[in-house]
Amino acid sequence: MFDKLDFIREKYEELSKKVSDPAVIGNQPVWQKYVREMGEMEPIVRKYGEYRKARDGITDAKEILEDGDEEMRELAKMELAELEETIEELEEELKVLLLPKDPNDEKNVILEIRAGTGGEEAALFGADLLRMYTRYAERNRWKTELMEINDTGLGGIKEAVMLIKGRGAYSRLKFESGAHRVQRVPETESSGRIHTSAATVAVLWIPTTCAWMYTGRRETAGSASTRQTRRFG
Repeated sequence: MFDKLDFIREKYEELSKKVSDPAVIGNQPVWQKYVREMGEMEPIVRKYGEYRKARDGITDAKEILEDGDEEMRELAKMELAELEETIEELEEELKVLLLPKDPNDEKNVILEIRAGTGGEEAALFGADLLRMYTRYAERNRWKTELMEINDTGLGGIKEAVMLIKGRGAYSRLKFESGAHRVQRVPETESSGRIHTSAATVAVLWIPTTCAWMYTGRRETAGSASTRQTRRFG
């Protein structure tokens, strides 16, 4: 694994020099190709840098344990325990980063949130999830569009559908699919009882450019459900 990581790090450094070369900058297709390659390598290189720093820290701590005074040895022993735990976590993260890429990882996504069991508290939890994913998208500089929302009028949502456009959106959100649960005391609960509420999240990838049609349902007061269709790309 580490031979591969060293190769990726060296390749990244090589590309860093190339993208700063005026001759390469003048050839935009080649420059953009190198920048894309660097973008794919960057998470691995950054995480490997953290691993190497922790590894060096372990080496330093072991040297202090052998040659330092009693007070320094105690500090080194504590630091060594923390670093050994950290380096195990980093190794697992690096293994995940080195897994073969899902060909859909760079795609845009449709994210759907539905309130589950728990009544109004579940609807409030659904609204919390919507705000959380919206802010996460903003931090990653992804574009969002709220395509459909069915609110309760009390701050909660029964259902919401959001389009998220941005590089790597599916790779970072695909594992969010499934049931989410929260246990908390609602603001309206005077006796302090803990309520358990649930919501489901679905994450569907879509091609970066497409004319696929999304069709969803929206509940309207005093009438049957109406169907809403949106085109995006």
